[in-house]
Amino acid sequence: MPLLSPDPAAFPVEPPGDLNDHKGITAHDQSAFDALDEMVDHWSRPGWSDGARAYYWMLAFRDVPELKELAEQCQEALSPLRLDPVPTEWLHVTLVRVGAPGSVDTTRLHALASRAQALLPERFTVRATPLAGSRGAVRLTLTPWEPLISLHADLVAANASVGLPVKKPIAVFRPHLSLAYNNRPRPAGPVIEAVAGLRSLPSVELSVADVQLVELRRCGAEYRWDVLESLPLTLSELADHRPRA
Repeated sequence: MPLLSPDPAAFPVEPPGDLNDHKGITAHDQSAFDALDEMVDHWSRPGWSDGARAYYWMLAFRDVPELKELAEQCQEALSPLRLDPVPTEWLHVTLVRVGAPGSVDTTRLHALASRAQALLPERFTVRATPLAGSRGAVRLTLTPWEPLISLHADLVAANASVGLPVKKPIAVFRPHLSLAYNNRPRPAGPVIEAVAGLRSLPSVELSVADVQLVELRRCGAEYRWDVLESLPLTLSELADHRPRA
């Protein structure tokens, strides 16, 4: 299992102590968010102006009614803050950047997909729990981290096998699922208070059965994508990565 490490560019800066402990990871995410003084504009990102595109590995969750219901309930409660909610058809978990369309051709993308398919792990489940955030977003905590980090490592290895360098190392990966993006600098206090009131909502279990290679693009205050490849994870009756209570 690749080791995570503290990094000031990651959030939380410190990784949790146990990558399989649901309560510990949830508390760690929440305490890190609750300690923020200021939030930043998520959209103020060099190289990610409106219309920017890049290839990414991600997990998409368009057909999970329980997640859609939870997201809409949280977004409605947060609406007075005027964040930019993620439309439920575009809910996702970002995993690994592949490269820009101008630097990665179709032949290499096909080779990448073929290599990744041979490396992918067994299917697993994760739990999405309300509600924490980062410097620029409000998000659901995902647990356990271990299978997500293993998947991330496999995709990094696939990238490397076809000569595609990874922009962010595994050590700074922090799994999460964003529900709304902050769109201006602001004091964090009102957002923290609103988020804390949603932590009694039930979590949702998500089945991770495939991973998508996509062309991601920014469309105003949203991310959208076209799926280039959808690769199934391995089936195994022995696979059991359910989060511990």
